[in-house]
Amino acid sequence: MNTSQNKVTSLSEAISKYVVNGSHISIGGFTINRNPMAAVYEIIRRGIKDLHLYAHSNGQGVDELIGAGCVSNLEIAYGGNGRFAPTCIRFKKAAEEGSILIEDYSNYQMTLRFLAGAMGIPFLPTRSSLGTDITDRWGFSETIRKENPNIPDDKLVIMDNPFGNWCDVSKVALVPAINPDVTIIHVQKCDSQGTLRMEGLTFSDIEQAKAAKHLIVTCEDLVDSSELRENPDSNQIPFVYADAVVHVPFGAYPTACYRYYDYDPVYLNEYKEYASDDNRFKEYLDRCVYGVKDHQELLNLVGDERLRSITADPRTGYSTGLDRKQ
Repeated sequence: MNTSQNKVTSLSEAISKYVVNGSHISIGGFTINRNPMAAVYEIIRRGIKDLHLYAHSNGQGVDELIGAGCVSNLEIAYGGNGRFAPTCIRFKKAAEEGSILIEDYSNYQMTLRFLAGAMGIPFLPTRSSLGTDITDRWGFSETIRKENPNIPDDKLVIMDNPFGNWCDVSKVALVPAINPDVTIIHVQKCDSQGTLRMEGLTFSDIEQAKAAKHLIVTCEDLVDSSELRENPDSNQIPFVYADAVVHVPFGAYPTACYRYYDYDPVYLNEYKEYASDDNRFKEYLDRCVYGVKDHQELLNLVGDERLRSITADPRTGYSTGLDRKQ
């Protein structure tokens, strides 16, 4: 946790400092909304491997990290790109082949796990998942858990309600806290100190940010602190949590960033075709990730006309002219 005044840095410097082979990382966003894609692409370009990845209900970011071979272990509630891929394609392929270890929780459980990490407590209780296979099917064996001190001894623990007959709940599930080495989120506005503002749904980004040992923030607008102080109740994360602030316009592209731009259906449809074939996916990575030096070059490759077509309407926060049937 870094409380120094100016935390603005380049994306390359932020990733190289906080994300290394074997890191436990968490990425924010939800399905095709506000994924920290510029950071994801930088991780892939740097060839970082053996990541232990945590995600609530992510989509494009998780899929590309897995497809590029960056991930060894995944803890997640859901991975999908909406109608473009109800289950993320490279994620599904890795699960079917057993090339990565996957441990699944319910959406609510993942939020509670990040919340426990943010609160500095080892677990939180819930009734979520009781009576389902989530409680019985574990992704990490006892041997792996014993060998890795960063993985809890148990996926979860079912216990009797310690308050007895006080209410009609007889059992609860205790889910372990998550404290990633680093969380990466993309937001609409941030100042140089790291105070940030998300607009629209925040998903579990607040809990993920506060649970992490380090926080990298990429933002659409790098603003003066005075702007955020005008309506401080609209800010979600104070500067004390942030370690690096990176100004990356369109940093969530090709996913959406509310009030700035929508998701790009053309890109996501093309990605679906590439991701469905191993050889074509390599072509995709060579062209759109390894073939460009940074996120701006990817945007240049896409072109201004496409970017204008997904620009958000100021009133609704979405692209009103977008053909969502593409």
